[in-house]
Amino acid sequence: MKTVFVTVGTTSFDELIESITSSEGAQALKARGYERLVLQVGRGSLPAADSCPHIRMEAFQFKGSITEDIKQADLVISHAGAGSCLETLGAGKPLLVVINDKLMNNHQLELARQLHADSHVLYCTCSTLTATLMAMDLSVLQPFLPGQPKKFANFLDKALGVR
Repeated sequence: MKTVFVTVGTTSFDELIESITSSEGAQALKARGYERLVLQVGRGSLPAADSCPHIRMEAFQFKGSITEDIKQADLVISHAGAGSCLETLGAGKPLLVVINDKLMNNHQLELARQLHADSHVLYCTCSTLTATLMAMDLSVLQPFLPGQPKKFANFLDKALGVR
C-alpha cells in the first residue's frame, strides 16, 4: 500500500495538516496512487477521523521515534525542520518540504531552498501544496550522501597539530 508520511516535528503546523487532509489534497494524493496517509501532528490538533474520505488516514501527536514511519513511507511531507529533513534524507526517502510562511525570519525557507538547489527535495507552501503534489516529479531528486566526519576530524587534528 503506497504510503505518505507527514510530520510537523515537535511544533504545531495545523495549516499543513488541514491542507493535506483537505478534499483537494487527498484527491491529489489518490491521483498519484497513494492509498495511506500517516500524520504526525505534534502539538497540533488531530484531524477528524472522517476528514480524509478518499484515503486511509492514521494520525498521532508524538511517539518515541518516527524512524519506522519514515522507512515505511513512499513519500515524506515535512515541515522544514532540519532534524526531520536530515532524518528523511538519510533514510533515502523522497521529501516534499512545506514551508510555514507565517513564521517571522523564516530560516525554514533558507534550508528548503538550499536542499532544493542541490536537488535533494521539492518544496512549497500550504497554499501551493495541492498543485505541487499534482505536478511533482520525484525522479529529479538526487540522493543525499551522508557526511564524512572522519575527514573533518582529520582536518582538525592536522590544523591543531595533534597529528
